[in-house]
Amino acid sequence: MSEPAADPVLIIDDEPDLAQLLVFNLREAGFEVAAATRGDEGLAAAQKLRPAVIVLDLMLPDLPGTEVCRLLRADASLGDPAILILTARSDELDRVSGFELGADDYVVKPYSVREVVLRVRTLARRASERRAARATADSGRRLRWRGLEIDPVRHRVFENGAELTLRPMEFKLLSQFLEHPGEVFSRDRLLDEVWGITADVNARTVDTHIRRLRARLGSSGDAIETVHGFGYRLREP
Repeated sequence: MSEPAADPVLIIDDEPDLAQLLVFNLREAGFEVAAATRGDEGLAAAQKLRPAVIVLDLMLPDLPGTEVCRLLRADASLGDPAILILTARSDELDRVSGFELGADDYVVKPYSVREVVLRVRTLARRASERRAARATADSGRRLRWRGLEIDPVRHRVFENGAELTLRPMEFKLLSQFLEHPGEVFSRDRLLDEVWGITADVNARTVDTHIRRLRARLGSSGDAIETVHGFGYRLREP
């Protein structure tokens, strides 16, 4: 019996040394990897490779990384790859802009190669789970909070009857709270149970995702309550 094909990963980064280091380590982790140094090259490579995950630097020589992210998301033929953005900036606006355009996660430079490999592995797994879930028959199971309704089997979310578009991590994060009403989750625990990575990687990513998730939930954005000094929980309905 032949082994399943490796998940393809595309790196778009104009720093050759860093890109090649990521290529080597991701191949060692079992991925099929290609790299591009420009935004236009990355867009062409995405069409050819059809990657499961794209590692995208926001600082590119020809196109802003945010524009590359927008164009990738606008191309339905790519099959909705997960996008991990790399940025040398600490400004929260860059990360939020990336999420607005459809990015799934971020890493701030200088980064640990191990961190990037862990993030890519987690994103690839989530993308695979999402594809499988979308093709699954409706089991009838629902999770609810006020006007929010989640189909946990088919990965669909409705707010007052209207379907919402959530990224895989946002869906997983929301499901975690609705499946454990009233339970307080620390950032470290969410990284472990939702992202599947260890707490020493970057706990700040949880706060960024919570803010974006609240915005996407519209009038139900207050579903997730901040417990100062401890973490987050589902608010009492």
